[in-house]
Amino acid sequence: MRIALFTETYLPHINGVVTHVKILRDGLEQLGHEVLVVTADADAHHHFVEDGVLHCPAHTSKRFYNYSLSLPVSSTRLKFVRDFAPDIIHIHNEFGIGMSGLLCAKILRVPLVYTLHTMYDDYIYYIAPKPLVKAATKVSRRYFKFIAKHSNALTGPSQKCQEYFRLTGLKKDVSVIPNAVEVDQFSPREVPEEVKADLRERCGIRDDSMVACFVGRLGREKSVDVLLDYWKAGVKPEDHIHLVVIGDGPVRPELEEQAKALGIEDMVTFTGRVEHEDLPPYYALCDVYVTASLSDTNSISMLEGMCSGLPVLQRNDPLNADQVRDGKNGFNFDSPEEMAQKLRQIQAMDQEALQGFKESVIASIRENGARELAERTLTVYQRVLKK
Repeated sequence: MRIALFTETYLPHINGVVTHVKILRDGLEQLGHEVLVVTADADAHHHFVEDGVLHCPAHTSKRFYNYSLSLPVSSTRLKFVRDFAPDIIHIHNEFGIGMSGLLCAKILRVPLVYTLHTMYDDYIYYIAPKPLVKAATKVSRRYFKFIAKHSNALTGPSQKCQEYFRLTGLKKDVSVIPNAVEVDQFSPREVPEEVKADLRERCGIRDDSMVACFVGRLGREKSVDVLLDYWKAGVKPEDHIHLVVIGDGPVRPELEEQAKALGIEDMVTFTGRVEHEDLPPYYALCDVYVTASLSDTNSISMLEGMCSGLPVLQRNDPLNADQVRDGKNGFNFDSPEEMAQKLRQIQAMDQEALQGFKESVIASIRENGARELAERTLTVYQRVLKK
């Protein structure tokens, strides 16, 4: 099968969608399929294909983390896609490149699959001032409904995607396909003890402290401010539990000020931006992954932490309730007190019990590799082609 994957961002950029598309491509190629990735590239002055990637001229958006945005209409791009002759076009974003994928599918009469990765209601504040959020939300829902309506199949990494389309007024089933992760890349056994010790010192963490981490873009939608409030209310200095916030973003200065104002700056470290390839030692340093975000569908950072054996503490999210199973790969919590109690519960485990828990966490993620993602996605492709 020949498959064209359309994504606004791709390597060397790193985010959840890029990781998903990269792993999906790897899995499809392992199974013998041909893949063309179509993406925006602000450094490209003309369309060209290199290593299976069609680079499309674009401009850099300062508002959206310096990602590249491309115009949706291009006869040159259409020619490249037509020459590739895809059996399926699969879009992973909804803007210039995503709309381009929709247009190519219509013009070439190729089935279109659309994966919703993002709960856009939580991101409206990036483009609309507060008084216009309600109106902008209404317009954005109409736009995404339009794309979904013209797609032959919808997929998403969690049940939240079905709920989002329901809010747009669209009655169409979404095939839930969990995100994948590069399992072996995040094995804690690959990180030397001296590397972890050096990181612990640089992060200002006591030798006897348990370490919890959150990894991700520091935007309001990630609710790190809620996590800090919970930390203040539930975790005490004498607990010797340290929080490491790994990542950068527009609200990082506010979060650092919040930690100081709450008087918990000695219990929290903000690392700033860490390149994706440098993340494994940070995960290996930690004992647990914690998140208060309700905007994620199936956080890849969380999955990477689980590959490292980190139990996940997740603020209770009914539409993602099946992702963290209490006692198997982590715990859900509803309050600061419950979060702190679960942290202390893990901290109190003896070495044998903790090792067993970590092995259970890793086992729960083992079925989320490239081949598994590709096989699940192929069932959707085959169903669409059959119709």
